[in-house]
Amino acid sequence: MSTPPFAPFEWMIAWRYLRAKRAEGGVSVMTWISLIGITLAVFALIATLSVRAGFRAEFVDTILGANAHISVYGAQHQASDGRTIRGFEDYDAVAANIAAVLGVTRAAPMIRGQVMATAADRSSGVEVYGMRGDDVRAIPRVGTGADAYGALDRYDEGIAIGSGIARELGVTVGDRIRLISPNGVKTAFGTSPRVSAYEVVYVFTAGRYDIDRTRIYMPLAAAQDYFNREGLADEIEVMVTTPEAVDDLSIEVMKAGGQYANIWTWRDSSGGFLRALDIEDNVMFIILSILVLIAAMNIVSGLIMLVKNKGRDIGILRTMGLTEGSVLRIFFICGAFTGIIGTALGVVFGCVFAIYIDPIFSFVNYVAGGGVWDPSIRGIYALPAKLQFGDVMAAVSLSLGLSFVVTIFPARRAARMNPVEALRYE
Repeated sequence: MSTPPFAPFEWMIAWRYLRAKRAEGGVSVMTWISLIGITLAVFALIATLSVRAGFRAEFVDTILGANAHISVYGAQHQASDGRTIRGFEDYDAVAANIAAVLGVTRAAPMIRGQVMATAADRSSGVEVYGMRGDDVRAIPRVGTGADAYGALDRYDEGIAIGSGIARELGVTVGDRIRLISPNGVKTAFGTSPRVSAYEVVYVFTAGRYDIDRTRIYMPLAAAQDYFNREGLADEIEVMVTTPEAVDDLSIEVMKAGGQYANIWTWRDSSGGFLRALDIEDNVMFIILSILVLIAAMNIVSGLIMLVKNKGRDIGILRTMGLTEGSVLRIFFICGAFTGIIGTALGVVFGCVFAIYIDPIFSFVNYVAGGGVWDPSIRGIYALPAKLQFGDVMAAVSLSLGLSFVVTIFPARRAARMNPVEALRYE
């Protein structure tokens, strides 16, 4: 008499086999080892994928939140008065043309230069961005930063500096710092350094160590005067609606910038790092997949021991009329059940780790005595995690798929066991 697949009696027998008696403690131990191995492997896979996704999202967000999506800069050319210049004379008109391109949200003229900042007996190399106040306010991680302090309304009266510079120089809002540029006033005896003092009116935290540690924003007119760039802008900072598709707008933006315009996108500056992250993601997934496979192979060991210990039972069940398919499904359930429970526990632990990564990381940092995460190396200030449904499902599919596949082989061995041979020495 045939029975439907996975009948209730098959589940009942499989459940009894999983609850090994004391005399069969080895089977029980192997089951627990398999369960713990699958749990830890899935947990490690989900935790790694979530941290990888969080780090990439935070890294890209800090790039897009404080840097131009497209920088349009002018090649060296002849000005209307015969001078050889690099940049844009009619920068407002060029910015207006670029802003009219479909998909562009903002285009702002800018002066850029590197100087030395000093306060009291401290000094630091910084990069000055000369921009108008309204354009600085429109920068997401600078003009509207949650950790910023000071009055950006007074921007035209002073400068805005990154929190890393403020910490390095020991200054705060209301203090004055001096900026020293080697390209200063030209005299008969050569070029003398230009030294100017500015009041700090605003301190921002962009979320990236290299930005907070080096960037200063100065009013555009003041920057033109300071860097001897009167009537010129070095480049146009362009923001777009879809930064991920910035390559689709590059040609139109360059055309709008005029015949001397060249462009540099955020992908050009950070594309190598992002590609390195992609390679690292793939390698880590492969390595952790191997860990999942090793954990799943423990199921095979446990099932082989179970089949060996239950040889007499298999012979009796076969003589009672149980088909090979039923025996196969019974031992398949034994192995698959271990994989399912281990995967479920791994998913729970992995999701909890991703959700509560901040207190977990704080505890690890406390136990290690601090300094576990160095922002000067990794760029961002904390270890982020982003739990994504696709990553969780990839881990679940991999774990369950491997658990089911490796279970088939010992289950088939049990199903093909000759009942006569199984009972011969009983």
